[in-house]
Amino acid sequence: MKTNLRLMFFALLCLAFFSGCATTHYTYVEALYTQNVTNGTVLQNFSLDPLIEDQILALDPEHISEKDIKEVLSHAPAPRIINIHGGIFPVYLAMKSFSKFLIGMGYPETKIRNPKNGDYSYSCYDSSEMIAGSIAWYYEKEGMRPMMVGHSQGGMQAVKVLHDLAGTFGKDIPVWNPLTGQSEKRYSIIDPLTGCELPVTGVQLSYATAVGAGGLTRLLPNQWSMLGKLRSIPDSVEEFTGFYIGLDFLGGDLLGFGPSNKYEPTGTAKVRNVRLPAGFAHTTVPATKHLAESQEIRDWINNYQPTEEPKVTVTFQSSSTNILWAADVWHSIKKQWCLEVQSLIRAKRALKHVD
Repeated sequence: MKTNLRLMFFALLCLAFFSGCATTHYTYVEALYTQNVTNGTVLQNFSLDPLIEDQILALDPEHISEKDIKEVLSHAPAPRIINIHGGIFPVYLAMKSFSKFLIGMGYPETKIRNPKNGDYSYSCYDSSEMIAGSIAWYYEKEGMRPMMVGHSQGGMQAVKVLHDLAGTFGKDIPVWNPLTGQSEKRYSIIDPLTGCELPVTGVQLSYATAVGAGGLTRLLPNQWSMLGKLRSIPDSVEEFTGFYIGLDFLGGDLLGFGPSNKYEPTGTAKVRNVRLPAGFAHTTVPATKHLAESQEIRDWINNYQPTEEPKVTVTFQSSSTNILWAADVWHSIKKQWCLEVQSLIRAKRALKHVD
């Protein structure tokens, strides 16, 4: 076991070294990103074929098939996904792999990569207030509540962002423009659906999740503010899933056993806890790009229904490493994608009815 872990870590280091030689070029910027948002701006710019709108409204968010994605949801915009990777240097490659898994499953690449520099994820060392302010910016510009996925220290950072958005730390948080990398020196946005002013500390995500957050990472200075708060999920997210791994000495409390690994809502947030089998390797849980390359595995993932202790009872022709985590997160992401677009369509139709 120790030899395998050393080999895995060495492979990640090598991959990080060679990939670091490449320069990322990414220039995608939505037109609306450069416009000033006022009451009604987002809804007035939102336009879908009425037939597609009807098809989207008819979808069951809990049962989204690959056909639904290819033939229906792919014609609609999607919510921003904020991925936050852990702290050990090569670990960002695992989150990049997860981003490519999402793209391979049909999620728009433009709603995963940072529009400024093309990055596939944020660092756990990035300011949580900056991430919170960027989430508010995206919601104001796009009209759909973002989602957030955190791994290891990135999972702790994701929960910290939720507490920032909930005002737990008692600070006004500025709106943060991800295109410029600068604060906009304002502390509220125009809610794109209601037209009302909304403070950053009142913005809500549709879905957030953390895997392997806790354990030894609690001792790091950048996470001290989360003492006593990590397992408490505020109302700044509608649905949250906390994943913990048996025998995880890096990110699990008491090696991933016992109630100290379970998250609890402080209010109305819907919180699920999922225990992953002990065979999962803490550092590489998000390494999932390979899963989208097999149609057999894609079908299994798209048919997956959430449970607290998921298991695989079939044998696949290709590697299914990390499939349980990927399937659960993908189920939530495509569900929220559907729900957010449905909300946007209803808001647009309600606006037309008033006019």
